[in-house]
Amino acid sequence: MMHNFNAGPSILPQEVFKQASEAILNYNNSGLSILEIGHRTDLFQAVMDEAIALVKELMQLDDQHEVLFLHGGASTQFFQIPMNLLNENEIAAYTDTGTWSSKAIKEAKLYGHVEVVCSAKESNYNHLPKQFTVPKTAKYLHLTTNETIHGVQWHDFTPFFEAGVPLVADMSSDILSREMDFKKFDLIYAGAQKNVGAAGVNLLIVNKNILGKVNRKLSTMMDYRQHIENGSMLNTPPVFAVYVCMLTLRWLKSQGGVAAIEKINNQKAQLLYNTLDSLPVFKGTVINKEDRSIMNACFVMDNADLEKEFLTLCKQNNIYGVKGHRSVGGFRPSLYNALPLSSVQVLTDLMKDFANKKG
Repeated sequence: MMHNFNAGPSILPQEVFKQASEAILNYNNSGLSILEIGHRTDLFQAVMDEAIALVKELMQLDDQHEVLFLHGGASTQFFQIPMNLLNENEIAAYTDTGTWSSKAIKEAKLYGHVEVVCSAKESNYNHLPKQFTVPKTAKYLHLTTNETIHGVQWHDFTPFFEAGVPLVADMSSDILSREMDFKKFDLIYAGAQKNVGAAGVNLLIVNKNILGKVNRKLSTMMDYRQHIENGSMLNTPPVFAVYVCMLTLRWLKSQGGVAAIEKINNQKAQLLYNTLDSLPVFKGTVINKEDRSIMNACFVMDNADLEKEFLTLCKQNNIYGVKGHRSVGGFRPSLYNALPLSSVQVLTDLMKDFANKKG
């Protein structure tokens, strides 16, 4: 058995693989593959309708929030968001907590003024900066809820909810992994390839009341309102990727929804971090435990010369994807929704055995 800790594209439920593979050969006994059905047919409209309905149910959204499945991944949203929400003479507030938030900041500066209200860049993003003031004139406040590369995650959203401006969040790596009041966010976006489905589609939830307020001309494909009006079918959507999302959302509902999966995710993270803290040979890179990510646990070896040996040992034990991002090194096992607790047990047992042998 492979134990897949990859950061993305990442592990998906086995039953989703089975259902998706069957649909490639014969979708819904139609005699057609899911790869070849028309996106404007009743067959695919049912897929899109169910996917949207499942997102609304799992996130307990109200009627003001629209659900879209878009091309381009989360990185496209770095510029599409300010394009739709920010005029050139206006301010957007951003938190700078890692590689992905810094990329979002760079793109937003092309469309208006950006005020970085807090940053942990000088410390290489090893903690979350919690002292900040958001300008009341800001058109929106943007945060990355979980930074995959540096392993930090916001756990308390109260200061953001109380900021008094529309709240925008990149939830690519922790969406639907824990309970929160999703309705309090005005725009949420997430690349699907971690907790929602396969690579190739981006999930976006937007409060329609914040749209249509910029004075620039928007191309049709960049205008959220056009995608809402056309039900995520303004052009040909990534049909198979949306289908896999629908299957994964179905699976999540069958597990008991977000509340149930959060309990399992917490168990996985607790097991891994407790093991990490008990073994001096390993060292967590996030300095404040309350900032640690439940999704991506980042650590290094106390002796860097041992890292290659441990990676080789992981490979020999069918543990896949634990190597850290190339920009920071070390290790980064990712604990997304579909990863079973048993895989974390295998990894932590190996960590203990390795630590004992290395003294």
